Amino acid sequence: MTFSAIDVVIVVAFYAAVLTLSLVKSRRHADAAGYFLGGRSLPWWLIGISIVAANISTEQFVGMAGQAAGDVGLAVSAWQLTGVVGIVIVAFTFMPRFLRAGIYTMPEYLEYRYSPAARALMSVLTVLVYVLVTTAAVLYSGATALATVFGVRMDIAVLVIAGLAALYTTWGGLLAAVWADLIQGTALLLGGLLTLALGLQAVGGIGPFLSANADRLHMVLPRSHPELPWTVLTGGIWIPIFYYCGLNQFIVQRALGARSLRQAQMGIVFAAALWLLVPFAIVMPGIVASQLFGAELPRPDAAYPTLVRELVPTGARGFLCAALAGAVISTLASVLNSASTILTMDVFRRHVRPDATQDSLVRVGRWSTVVFLAFGCVVALSPLPSGGVFAFIQEFQGYISPGILAAFLVGFVVPKAPPAAGVTAVALSAPVYGLLQWQMGDVAYLHRMLLTFVVLVAVMLAITRARPLAEARRLPVRADIDTTPSRPALAMGVAVIAAVIVFFVMFW
Repeated sequence: MTFSAIDVVIVVAFYAAVLTLSLVKSRRHADAAGYFLGGRSLPWWLIGISIVAANISTEQFVGMAGQAAGDVGLAVSAWQLTGVVGIVIVAFTFMPRFLRAGIYTMPEYLEYRYSPAARALMSVLTVLVYVLVTTAAVLYSGATALATVFGVRMDIAVLVIAGLAALYTTWGGLLAAVWADLIQGTALLLGGLLTLALGLQAVGGIGPFLSANADRLHMVLPRSHPELPWTVLTGGIWIPIFYYCGLNQFIVQRALGARSLRQAQMGIVFAAALWLLVPFAIVMPGIVASQLFGAELPRPDAAYPTLVRELVPTGARGFLCAALAGAVISTLASVLNSASTILTMDVFRRHVRPDATQDSLVRVGRWSTVVFLAFGCVVALSPLPSGGVFAFIQEFQGYISPGILAAFLVGFVVPKAPPAAGVTAVALSAPVYGLLQWQMGDVAYLHRMLLTFVVLVAVMLAITRARPLAEARRLPVRADIDTTPSRPALAMGVAVIAAVIVFFVMFW
């Protein structure tokens, strides 16, 4: 791919706008609440766009489109569409509890509900997964896109992406990230839809696309499918969905920075509505790439970047490449800010220096971001993610997501569950899942996640029955926030869930 002068101007203008807006908007918030939660002042529309930008990155443009180009097809959309349902449920069940407690992080809630040990354990495991899995996967997928489109070396591409993300994340924290997301989130959705339009034009239109890919355009796959059999839709897929949408720091952190519960719920449901575009902006372009290039693709993960390289005309290339780069940088910035928030608030302030000043907390957050990036770069350049970045993320998150989800859900519905129950669930998640992976490697990993979750809930209930709390723990109550739920958000949430059902029926 060659760039014209106008392409270069678009890329430079795009990043000048992103950096200027993010740095200017974040310059007045220098304390911990400002750096890590945006001063708890985020409006709903900014929360919604930021959640979309944090979620949709080149791990989707590369990994999800790659699975669509492979043998999964349109069914890979189930991740995003069940996520629509999951995040709407989270908005009206999880978020009222979290905002009322005034927490900075998910592990912080576990301390209030169980014990400091539960908080510390979740903090360490979450940071490890964010740095060694999520950050590495985002860097790898972004570098893959740059290497495929521009022909640059993978190591150079990784370093460029890491440098750009570090520039505004270390400066302005969450507030810088969400304002950058406003531009980047909009661009990545528009860029994805533009790519689909160009792809459909190349294959002759919607009719030829539908007829040529009839076997790929199914949301429900056979029970024997190794990755997404239809049976996971009734159980296994909901474990990572509820973990990701409701307990994943870099998604929930945006809502924790809301002005009120109404703003948080409206923002979350707005994000759910925008997620409905993912099958069209990301998954279908992957199917188009397979139809057009087939065996020419060096690997499925190259599907989307190849489509961009081959089809995007001069003049639009700068916008598409800026959108792709913006996708990876916005997600990377979000993950890094969340990892540094957990390390700073749950480890450093809680166990190392409880009397740390606001300046010290911000400084630790900035330095930890740099260190996390360095580790992520090392893993991204290793062979680990090369087997398929989307599967890499989901498989490794399976080690922690069932235990964390079990600890929170049992904590919500069983008031007398003791501290030992929460600690045990988080601690046993990786060993139980690892054992199942070893003994049941040919079973879909989502089934293994569900079985792990069931085992851990059973263990928690057994511990509770043997040693229940004498009385339920009292959680903190934040007095300075309006926790009245949003009726318009509820109505909109019901509408987007109905849209998901319609999509499943149309492509059954």
